[in-house]
Amino acid sequence: MSIDYKDAGVNIEKGYETVQRIKKDVESTHGPEVLGGIGGFGGMFAPDVSGMVQPVLVSGTDGVGTKLKLAFAMDKHDSIGIDCVAMCVNDIICVGAKPLFFLDYIATGKLEPQQVEGIVAGIAEGCRQSGAALIGGETAEMPGFYARGEYDVAGFTVGMVDRPKMIDGSKVKVGDVVIGLSSSGVHSNGFSLVRKLFPQDRWGESFGSSTLGETLLTPTKIYVKPVLDVLKQFDIHAIAHITGGGFIENFPRAYSSHFKAVINKGSWPEQAIFRLLQETSGLSDDAMYNTFNMGVGMIWIVAAQAAEDILKTLRDADESASIIGHIASREEGEAPICFE
Repeated sequence: MSIDYKDAGVNIEKGYETVQRIKKDVESTHGPEVLGGIGGFGGMFAPDVSGMVQPVLVSGTDGVGTKLKLAFAMDKHDSIGIDCVAMCVNDIICVGAKPLFFLDYIATGKLEPQQVEGIVAGIAEGCRQSGAALIGGETAEMPGFYARGEYDVAGFTVGMVDRPKMIDGSKVKVGDVVIGLSSSGVHSNGFSLVRKLFPQDRWGESFGSSTLGETLLTPTKIYVKPVLDVLKQFDIHAIAHITGGGFIENFPRAYSSHFKAVINKGSWPEQAIFRLLQETSGLSDDAMYNTFNMGVGMIWIVAAQAAEDILKTLRDADESASIIGHIASREEGEAPICFE
């Protein structure tokens, strides 16, 4: 009696079916820069570097974390794909790098083509939102490694910026204004705590116009377009993507130790999900701001004289943003960020 790969738990036919299911979504992200198609051994991309003085490639990689547990339980997988792209492209746009292409990695215990199709549909949507081409990926079937119906997903992006135009915080000065761009919710960080506070039997509870579970599963907002649009007219002195570690860990990474950011609490719209998280957990304000984005998913530092015009440009494009603070000189022993 012989034992084949299928007997061991790997179904090659399901792999072929998966490729056919995702082909249309993948190709929808392609432009003339993409060479070759789905199924090759490597994704090929010919970037346009015309007009650049010194092109710099910028890369970023990330996953979605334990937010995946909600997707498994609710059998909703497309929004997770957007999260995966967002966590990568939002990082590289912080230096002004336009995303060029994206690759994904999906690992599961038993390959379910329809499930993977949903994940990749979300990844393709994230790529369309950020202007990146989905040029490759890997789907790994690993029997006995993941529980039935569960998977992990991670991604990798490469972008490009002209070195003289790179955003590196060197233009930050005292008196600069801090602009906060609204988040779409919790995004993809802090979910180990979120799931401890809100176990699965609460996800079906009514919350606003939706349920608590659906609210928590809302995909991470992608900020590539507003950054690139504003950069056509204005300088942005520094950018911080507010992810794990919240305000307190992430924002000081955008400017030097000579400065501190003074943040005015209540200067941006409060989101009900963060109020519920704090009420349920009993966490202090400091702990909340060191864990969650608190309704602000990306922060810019801009010249004071340009701030109102930048806000108008954002609002004309239906982007929700607010002036949330300013940059001051930092004295020895002071924290890099303070709240008023």
